[in-house]
Amino acid sequence: MKQHEFTSSTVFAPAASIDYSDHAVVSKIVLKKPNGQVTLFAFDAGEELSEHTTPFDAMVHVADGTAEIIIAGTSYSVPAGSSIIMPGGIPHAVKANVRFKMLLTMLK
Repeated sequence: MKQHEFTSSTVFAPAASIDYSDHAVVSKIVLKKPNGQVTLFAFDAGEELSEHTTPFDAMVHVADGTAEIIIAGTSYSVPAGSSIIMPGGIPHAVKANVRFKMLLTMLK
């Protein structure tokens, strides 16, 4: 499927707008503003974002597969169609036990 170009007032399907890549995490910015950013990610199985902390609140919406989200040492299984809030200032990590795609919304 052709990669989607994001513009205002465009309807798009997050899961169809980014492709998996073997042994990689792929990211694509959907929207970037001074007060936040929306980014699509596609994680191949076995990939991860190691534990880190950001000053901003963020919401992960899983569009395909199932993500493992670790917040303050607690692991959450987040299936496609579900979301989780990651509070700013709290350590968090993202792991792909299976391939998954997510839409990350960060608010400043």
